[in-house]
Amino acid sequence: MARAREQGGQASVELVAVLPAALVALAVVLQLALAGEAVWRATSAARAAARAQAIGRDAAQAARAALPARLTAGLRVRALPDGLVRVEVAVPAVVGSGRLLTIGAAARLEPGGR
Repeated sequence: MARAREQGGQASVELVAVLPAALVALAVVLQLALAGEAVWRATSAARAAARAQAIGRDAAQAARAALPARLTAGLRVRALPDGLVRVEVAVPAVVGSGRLLTIGAAARLEPGGR
């Protein structure tokens, strides 16, 4: 009976030791997923902004409309005269309220759809 209690106590200690590492690993995986989504969304926003600029509309407004609200904080859009539009979005942190890095994408809408 005493041996069973010792093993139960050991399992609890092992769980306490492994749990923080498992939570950190989960946070890293979620952060990578957020960064991947930011790359995908920034590319989409750059394309939308390039389309808007090509027809004389506001590129920044089009980029903002193409992004979810959590990615619009810190959004930067630069529309160049040659038709290139650069979009930068800040990747939100999984833990805390900060931003970890900035992801950029660029797009150009060629005349005639090329």
